[in-house]
Amino acid sequence: MDLQLRATLKDGGGRVGLRDLRRAMLYIGPSLVVFILFVFYPLVKSIRLSMHETNIIGVEKYYVGFSQYVEIFTAGNFGENLWLTLLFTIYTVIPGLVIGMFFAYIANWRLKGIGVFRTIFASPLVVAVASASMIWMLIFNPSAGILTFFLSKLGMSQVNWLSDPKWALISVCVVSVWRSLGFNTIVLLSGLQTIPEQLYESARIDGAGPFRQFKDITLPMMSPTLFFVFIVSMINALQTFGEINILTQGGPAGATNVIVYSIYREAFFNFHFSYASAQAIVLFFIILVLTVLEFVILEKKVFYR
Repeated sequence: MDLQLRATLKDGGGRVGLRDLRRAMLYIGPSLVVFILFVFYPLVKSIRLSMHETNIIGVEKYYVGFSQYVEIFTAGNFGENLWLTLLFTIYTVIPGLVIGMFFAYIANWRLKGIGVFRTIFASPLVVAVASASMIWMLIFNPSAGILTFFLSKLGMSQVNWLSDPKWALISVCVVSVWRSLGFNTIVLLSGLQTIPEQLYESARIDGAGPFRQFKDITLPMMSPTLFFVFIVSMINALQTFGEINILTQGGPAGATNVIVYSIYREAFFNFHFSYASAQAIVLFFIILVLTVLEFVILEKKVFYR
Protein backbone atom coordinates (compact mmCIF):
# COMPACT_ATOMS: atom_id res chain seq x y z
CA MET A 1 0.00 0.00 0.00
CA ASP A 2 2.80 2.36 0.88
CA LEU A 3 4.53 1.62 -2.42
CA GLN A 4 1.32 2.26 -4.31
CA LEU A 5 0.85 5.65 -2.59
CA ARG A 6 4.40 6.66 -3.43
CA ALA A 7 3.90 5.69 -7.06
CA THR A 8 0.67 7.68 -7.23
CA LEU A 9 2.30 10.78 -5.74
CA LYS A 10 5.24 10.39 -8.07
CA ASP A 11 3.00 10.15 -11.13
CA GLY A 12 0.88 13.06 -9.97
CA GLY A 13 3.96 15.18 -9.29
CA GLY A 14 5.27 14.37 -12.74
CA ARG A 15 2.00 15.41 -14.37
CA VAL A 16 1.90 18.64 -12.38
CA GLY A 17 5.52 19.38 -13.28
CA LEU A 18 4.86 18.75 -16.98
CA ARG A 19 1.72 20.90 -16.88
CA ASP A 20 3.63 23.74 -15.22
CA LEU A 21 6.39 23.44 -17.80
CA ARG A 22 3.88 23.70 -20.64
CA ARG A 23 2.26 26.72 -19.01
CA ALA A 24 5.64 28.38 -18.51
CA MET A 25 6.61 27.74 -22.13
CA LEU A 26 3.35 29.35 -23.24
CA TYR A 27 4.46 32.58 -21.55
CA ILE A 28 8.16 32.59 -22.34
CA GLY A 29 7.86 30.96 -25.77
CA PRO A 30 7.51 34.23 -27.75
CA SER A 31 10.53 35.72 -25.95
CA LEU A 32 12.57 32.58 -26.66
CA VAL A 33 11.69 32.80 -30.35
CA VAL A 34 12.81 36.43 -30.47
CA PHE A 35 16.06 35.62 -28.65
CA ILE A 36 16.78 32.66 -30.92
CA LEU A 37 16.14 34.65 -34.10
CA PHE A 38 17.87 37.89 -33.16
CA VAL A 39 20.53 36.87 -30.61
CA PHE A 40 21.52 33.22 -30.62
CA TYR A 41 21.29 32.55 -34.36
CA PRO A 42 23.33 35.66 -35.32
CA LEU A 43 25.92 34.71 -32.68
CA VAL A 44 26.29 31.16 -34.03
CA LYS A 45 26.31 32.47 -37.60
CA SER A 46 29.04 35.00 -36.76
CA ILE A 47 31.19 32.31 -35.16
CA ARG A 48 30.78 30.16 -38.28
CA LEU A 49 31.57 33.05 -40.63
CA SER A 50 34.69 33.94 -38.64
CA MET A 51 36.10 30.48 -39.40
CA HIS A 52 35.42 30.60 -43.15
CA GLU A 53 36.63 32.76 -45.98
CA THR A 54 33.68 34.43 -47.73
CA ASN A 55 32.97 35.98 -51.10
CA ILE A 56 31.83 39.54 -51.71
CA ILE A 57 28.22 38.79 -50.68
CA GLY A 58 29.14 36.91 -47.51
CA VAL A 59 28.73 33.34 -48.74
CA GLU A 60 31.18 30.89 -47.19
CA LYS A 61 33.85 29.58 -49.60
CA TYR A 62 36.24 27.46 -47.55
CA TYR A 63 37.22 26.75 -43.96
CA VAL A 64 40.17 28.72 -42.54
CA GLY A 65 39.93 27.84 -38.84
CA PHE A 66 41.29 30.45 -36.42
CA SER A 67 43.45 32.29 -38.96
CA GLN A 68 41.12 35.32 -38.86
CA TYR A 69 41.63 35.60 -35.10
CA VAL A 70 45.39 35.28 -35.51
CA GLU A 71 45.31 38.07 -38.08
CA ILE A 72 43.35 40.31 -35.72
CA PHE A 73 46.11 40.22 -33.08
CA THR A 74 49.11 40.13 -35.43
CA ALA A 75 48.14 42.55 -38.20
CA GLY A 76 45.96 45.57 -38.70
CA ASN A 77 44.92 48.21 -36.19
CA PHE A 78 42.82 46.12 -33.82
CA GLY A 79 44.99 46.95 -30.80
CA GLU A 80 44.78 50.68 -31.51
CA ASN A 81 41.02 50.46 -32.09
CA LEU A 82 40.61 48.54 -28.83
CA TRP A 83 42.57 51.23 -26.97
CA LEU A 84 40.37 53.96 -28.49
CA THR A 85 37.29 51.97 -27.47
CA LEU A 86 38.50 51.68 -23.87
CA LEU A 87 39.32 55.42 -23.79
CA PHE A 88 35.86 56.21 -25.15
CA THR A 89 34.34 54.00 -22.44
CA ILE A 90 36.31 55.73 -19.68
CA TYR A 91 35.53 59.22 -21.03
CA THR A 92 31.78 58.54 -21.20
CA VAL A 93 30.83 56.12 -18.40
CA ILE A 94 32.38 57.96 -15.43
CA PRO A 95 31.25 61.50 -16.43
CA GLY A 96 27.83 60.14 -17.35
CA LEU A 97 27.44 58.59 -13.90
CA VAL A 98 28.68 61.68 -12.05
CA ILE A 99 26.57 64.19 -14.01
CA GLY A 100 23.54 61.89 -13.98
CA MET A 101 23.84 61.54 -10.20
CA PHE A 102 24.10 65.32 -9.84
CA PHE A 103 20.97 65.91 -11.92
CA ALA A 104 19.09 63.13 -10.11
CA TYR A 105 20.05 64.63 -6.75
CA ILE A 106 18.67 68.01 -7.83
CA ALA A 107 15.54 66.44 -9.35
CA ASN A 108 14.86 64.71 -6.02
CA TRP A 109 14.44 68.02 -4.20
CA ARG A 110 10.91 68.80 -3.09
CA LEU A 111 10.46 72.12 -4.84
CA LYS A 112 7.51 73.68 -6.60
CA GLY A 113 7.68 72.96 -10.32
CA ILE A 114 10.44 70.36 -9.95
CA GLY A 115 8.51 68.16 -12.41
CA VAL A 116 9.43 70.58 -15.20
CA PHE A 117 13.12 70.26 -14.36
CA ARG A 118 12.83 66.47 -14.21
CA THR A 119 11.36 66.52 -17.72
CA ILE A 120 14.21 68.71 -18.97
CA PHE A 121 16.87 66.50 -17.37
CA ALA A 122 15.30 63.37 -18.88
CA SER A 123 14.71 64.85 -22.34
CA PRO A 124 17.91 63.46 -24.00
CA LEU A 125 16.43 59.98 -23.52
CA VAL A 126 13.84 60.56 -26.26
CA VAL A 127 16.26 62.12 -28.77
CA ALA A 128 17.36 59.68 -31.48
CA VAL A 129 21.07 59.22 -32.05
CA ALA A 130 20.82 60.67 -35.57
CA SER A 131 18.98 63.78 -34.36
CA ALA A 132 21.37 64.26 -31.44
CA SER A 133 24.39 63.90 -33.73
CA MET A 134 23.03 66.47 -36.20
CA ILE A 135 22.28 68.92 -33.39
CA TRP A 136 25.80 68.60 -32.01
CA MET A 137 27.30 68.80 -35.49
CA LEU A 138 25.78 72.28 -35.76
CA ILE A 139 27.01 73.16 -32.25
CA PHE A 140 30.54 71.99 -33.14
CA ASN A 141 30.58 73.84 -36.47
CA PRO A 142 33.92 75.73 -36.50
CA SER A 143 32.58 78.73 -38.40
CA ALA A 144 28.97 79.16 -37.27
CA GLY A 145 28.58 76.93 -34.22
CA ILE A 146 27.51 78.22 -30.82
CA LEU A 147 30.73 76.95 -29.22
CA THR A 148 32.77 79.02 -31.65
CA PHE A 149 30.65 82.06 -30.77
CA PHE A 150 31.29 81.70 -27.04
CA LEU A 151 34.98 81.01 -27.57
CA SER A 152 35.28 84.19 -29.64
CA LYS A 153 33.56 86.18 -26.86
CA LEU A 154 36.15 84.82 -24.44
CA GLY A 155 38.98 85.82 -26.76
CA MET A 156 39.91 82.22 -27.58
CA SER A 157 40.72 80.86 -31.02
CA GLN A 158 38.28 78.54 -32.76
CA VAL A 159 38.66 74.78 -32.44
CA ASN A 160 37.99 72.26 -35.19
CA TRP A 161 36.15 69.94 -32.84
CA LEU A 162 35.41 67.13 -35.27
CA SER A 163 38.34 67.45 -37.69
CA ASP A 164 41.19 67.84 -35.20
CA PRO A 165 42.58 64.46 -34.00
CA LYS A 166 43.20 65.96 -30.55
CA TRP A 167 39.56 66.93 -30.06
CA ALA A 168 37.52 64.52 -32.20
CA LEU A 169 37.27 61.71 -29.63
CA ILE A 170 36.47 64.17 -26.82
CA SER A 171 33.77 65.78 -28.96
CA VAL A 172 32.08 62.46 -29.72
CA CYS A 173 32.30 61.58 -26.01
CA VAL A 174 30.45 64.81 -25.15
CA VAL A 175 27.60 63.80 -27.45
CA SER A 176 27.48 60.30 -25.96
CA VAL A 177 27.46 61.61 -22.39
CA TRP A 178 24.66 64.05 -23.23
CA ARG A 179 22.60 61.25 -24.78
CA SER A 180 23.07 59.02 -21.72
CA LEU A 181 21.98 61.68 -19.23
CA GLY A 182 18.25 61.03 -19.68
CA PHE A 183 18.51 57.32 -18.89
CA ASN A 184 21.02 57.83 -16.06
CA THR A 185 19.00 60.60 -14.45
CA ILE A 186 15.72 58.66 -14.51
CA VAL A 187 17.20 55.44 -13.13
CA LEU A 188 19.28 57.17 -10.46
CA LEU A 189 16.32 59.34 -9.45
CA SER A 190 14.20 56.23 -8.98
CA GLY A 191 16.95 54.85 -6.73
CA LEU A 192 17.10 58.05 -4.68
CA GLN A 193 13.35 58.01 -4.13
CA THR A 194 13.51 54.55 -2.54
CA ILE A 195 15.78 55.75 0.30
CA PRO A 196 13.70 56.17 3.49
CA GLU A 197 13.54 59.76 4.68
CA GLN A 198 13.83 58.54 8.28
CA LEU A 199 17.50 57.74 7.69
CA TYR A 200 18.24 61.37 6.81
CA GLU A 201 16.20 62.63 9.76
CA SER A 202 18.15 60.40 12.15
CA ALA A 203 21.43 61.56 10.62
CA ARG A 204 20.46 65.23 11.02
CA ILE A 205 19.53 64.63 14.66
CA ASP A 206 22.99 63.11 15.18
CA GLY A 207 24.56 66.22 13.69
CA ALA A 208 25.55 64.83 10.26
CA GLY A 209 25.91 67.46 7.55
CA PRO A 210 24.90 67.15 3.87
CA PHE A 211 28.26 65.69 2.80
CA ARG A 212 28.25 63.09 5.58
CA GLN A 213 24.65 62.16 4.76
CA PHE A 214 25.56 61.72 1.10
CA LYS A 215 28.64 59.64 1.93
CA ASP A 216 27.15 57.42 4.65
CA ILE A 217 23.53 57.12 3.51
CA THR A 218 22.99 58.06 -0.12
CA LEU A 219 25.95 56.27 -1.69
CA PRO A 220 25.53 52.95 0.19
CA MET A 221 21.77 52.88 -0.40
CA MET A 222 22.28 53.83 -4.05
CA SER A 223 25.02 51.28 -4.71
CA PRO A 224 22.72 48.69 -6.41
CA THR A 225 21.34 51.35 -8.76
CA LEU A 226 24.80 52.80 -9.44
CA PHE A 227 26.12 49.32 -10.15
CA PHE A 228 23.30 48.66 -12.63
CA VAL A 229 23.80 51.98 -14.42
CA PHE A 230 27.57 51.41 -14.55
CA ILE A 231 27.18 47.96 -16.15
CA VAL A 232 24.64 49.15 -18.73
CA SER A 233 26.65 52.30 -19.54
CA MET A 234 29.86 50.32 -20.02
CA ILE A 235 28.22 47.81 -22.38
CA ASN A 236 26.60 50.64 -24.38
CA ALA A 237 29.89 52.55 -24.60
CA LEU A 238 31.78 49.52 -25.88
CA GLN A 239 29.17 49.16 -28.64
CA THR A 240 28.85 52.83 -29.63
CA PHE A 241 28.39 53.35 -33.35
CA GLY A 242 25.77 55.96 -34.31
CA GLU A 243 27.51 59.11 -33.08
CA ILE A 244 30.83 58.14 -34.65
CA ASN A 245 29.26 57.12 -37.94
CA ILE A 246 27.46 60.44 -38.32
CA LEU A 247 29.99 62.86 -36.81
CA THR A 248 33.45 61.59 -37.73
CA GLN A 249 33.24 58.33 -39.72
CA GLY A 250 36.12 57.01 -37.65
CA GLY A 251 38.38 59.97 -38.44
CA PRO A 252 40.21 62.17 -38.52
CA ALA A 253 43.25 59.95 -39.13
CA GLY A 254 41.56 57.09 -37.27
CA ALA A 255 41.22 59.13 -34.05
CA THR A 256 37.69 57.81 -33.43
CA ASN A 257 37.90 54.43 -35.16
CA VAL A 258 36.50 52.33 -32.32
CA ILE A 259 36.01 48.58 -32.70
CA VAL A 260 32.33 48.63 -33.70
CA TYR A 261 32.95 51.17 -36.43
CA SER A 262 35.95 49.13 -37.60
CA ILE A 263 33.69 46.06 -37.83
CA TYR A 264 31.19 48.07 -39.87
CA ARG A 265 33.90 49.27 -42.29
CA GLU A 266 35.35 45.79 -42.73
CA ALA A 267 31.96 44.23 -43.43
CA PHE A 268 30.16 46.83 -45.55
CA PHE A 269 32.99 48.73 -47.24
CA ASN A 270 35.77 46.14 -47.57
CA PHE A 271 33.29 43.21 -47.83
CA HIS A 272 35.56 41.13 -45.57
CA PHE A 273 32.70 39.56 -43.66
CA SER A 274 34.72 36.78 -42.05
CA TYR A 275 37.28 39.21 -40.61
CA ALA A 276 34.49 41.50 -39.37
CA SER A 277 32.76 38.51 -37.76
CA ALA A 278 35.97 37.53 -35.99
CA GLN A 279 36.32 41.08 -34.63
CA ALA A 280 32.71 40.98 -33.45
CA ILE A 281 33.29 37.70 -31.60
CA VAL A 282 36.43 39.09 -29.95
CA LEU A 283 34.48 42.19 -28.87
CA PHE A 284 31.73 39.92 -27.50
CA PHE A 285 34.21 38.05 -25.31
CA ILE A 286 35.87 41.30 -24.18
CA ILE A 287 32.48 42.63 -23.03
CA LEU A 288 31.67 39.29 -21.40
CA VAL A 289 34.97 39.15 -19.49
CA LEU A 290 34.72 42.78 -18.34
CA THR A 291 31.14 42.28 -17.19
CA VAL A 292 32.03 39.12 -15.24
CA LEU A 293 35.00 40.89 -13.62
CA GLU A 294 32.78 43.79 -12.60
CA PHE A 295 30.31 41.40 -10.98
CA VAL A 296 33.12 39.53 -9.22
CA ILE A 297 34.98 42.64 -8.00
CA LEU A 298 32.45 45.46 -7.70
CA GLU A 299 29.35 43.56 -6.58
CA LYS A 300 31.07 42.78 -3.28
CA LYS A 301 30.85 46.49 -2.47
CA VAL A 302 27.17 46.74 -3.34
CA PHE A 303 24.88 47.15 -0.35
CA TYR A 304 21.68 45.16 -0.85
CA ARG A 305 18.97 46.05 1.63
